[in-house]
Amino acid sequence: MTSEAPEQQQTATPASTATEPPRTDVEKTLLGGSTYRSLTELGRSGAEAKFEKGRRLVGWFLAPGISLLFFFLPLDMPGEQQSLAAVLLGVVVLWICEPIPIPISGLIGVSAIILLGVAPSDDVLAPFGSTTIFTFIGAFILAQAMLKHGVAQRIAFFVLGLPGVGRSTFRTIIAFGAITCLLSAFVSNTATVAMLMPTALGILTVIAKLMQDQGVVRPDFDPMTLRVGAALMLMLAYGASVGGLLTPVGSPPNLIGRGLIEEATGERISFGAWMLTALPICLLMFVILFVVLLLINKPEVRRIEGVEEYIREKRSEQGPMSRAEKNTVIAFAVTVSLWLVPAVVGLVAGTSSDAYALVDDRLNEGVAAVIGAALLFILPIDWSKQEATMTWKDAGKIDWGTILLFGTGIIFGAMLSATGLAETIGNGTADTFGITSSFAITAFAVLLAIVISETTSNTASAAVVVPIIIPLAAAAGVDPLVPALAATFAASLGFMLPVSTPQNAIVYGTGCVPMTRMIRSGIAFDVIGGVLIILTMPTMVALTNIGS
Repeated sequence: MTSEAPEQQQTATPASTATEPPRTDVEKTLLGGSTYRSLTELGRSGAEAKFEKGRRLVGWFLAPGISLLFFFLPLDMPGEQQSLAAVLLGVVVLWICEPIPIPISGLIGVSAIILLGVAPSDDVLAPFGSTTIFTFIGAFILAQAMLKHGVAQRIAFFVLGLPGVGRSTFRTIIAFGAITCLLSAFVSNTATVAMLMPTALGILTVIAKLMQDQGVVRPDFDPMTLRVGAALMLMLAYGASVGGLLTPVGSPPNLIGRGLIEEATGERISFGAWMLTALPICLLMFVILFVVLLLINKPEVRRIEGVEEYIREKRSEQGPMSRAEKNTVIAFAVTVSLWLVPAVVGLVAGTSSDAYALVDDRLNEGVAAVIGAALLFILPIDWSKQEATMTWKDAGKIDWGTILLFGTGIIFGAMLSATGLAETIGNGTADTFGITSSFAITAFAVLLAIVISETTSNTASAAVVVPIIIPLAAAAGVDPLVPALAATFAASLGFMLPVSTPQNAIVYGTGCVPMTRMIRSGIAFDVIGGVLIILTMPTMVALTNIGS
């Protein structure tokens, strides 16, 4: 296989050469963001361009072909389920092959669901009002402010200036992943990635400019194609998913799975027991994640010389924080504080208390993100000119494509549950393979959770799979705790597609993670993570006596 960016491994032409190609504006390219770029915009050539063209050409014919074929197959299943499955198959092909922008692929699928009569339009489109959508909007506006006013760059320079961190791309990625994991255990995965994404882009900008200045890459290189960028962004997204497993409040699938398990077994799963069970699994998954990402997305350089001098120079140029930066930090701090309130109340009063239920309902992550974003349009930079920290023109620059993309994913997840297609898939598979033992049911639960999470959302996966697994285990005379808990954990292992989790969608929206890279990295971690959960969950449940 040819190198993914052969031009990046060539030594740059000396600055004095008259024929030197134009120099890429790294900051403009990286901090501008892009969800989808055409072949011309990608600027690739040779074998890579040929592959991209072929992949998208295949999608034009394969997507409608596979949808029509499945739609007209004489299957023994309800019409709305067969129609939904046909549409979803075609949309997944469009997402993978990218013949058109993937947000538009999702919208086409939603339109097809309505036209085929799978469900009334109001029912289909209702999930677009999900709190996650408002979390995206608010968090993206906050991120835009951090990029516009230089807060992200300031934080990036601080992180890279820590002793020993900035000199190694490996250490930078590890440090960033560890911070992400820790935060996502108590703050929602979406919120964690949204708050750290601008900083990650700032760090990548610094690394890319250093590589450009030192001749590691050509002056006119495309910083969006750097493997170190893909590794950093994927560590941000995947690290949040791994860290979110650590506590019951770390991600929505945890709360959904725990609630269903407690309802079915009558036993309460305490916060501490959950953490003791999850901690070894999370630690092992983080180590595996780091190894997998760096093997598949090996950074172009491992060590970068001159980082300390470069960082000192840039930090001195920044000077003290401006009024706009301070306002952005205030809005950001308010948002993070509001995100933390439910978790703090849950720790103090318990997640089953009335106080937690009230706070979690009234102050969910979407409301918190919108409140923080609104502050940016209220806090003034210059009161005499009535100039606020952000303008609506600034807000219009956020990645609306990613918001549309995840909104369609939520819709598909809701339709899978509402039509009963997910249950049909689960029961049909179980009957076909004769799954009866505890190990087999656990393995099936993990596999089904991952598959559904990849094509919809991790929240939908937990809501769909756990109710299938519990009665399946009971019918086989197996304690449902281990397979149901394994399914809950596996629901967070959607790593292949942007639509699988909000954090995947956010990092894909930066333009630094090509779809093919996300699929390759995601498949590897899905398989290894799934095997790890299957093998370790029975042991950890026995050791911690969780649910007893």
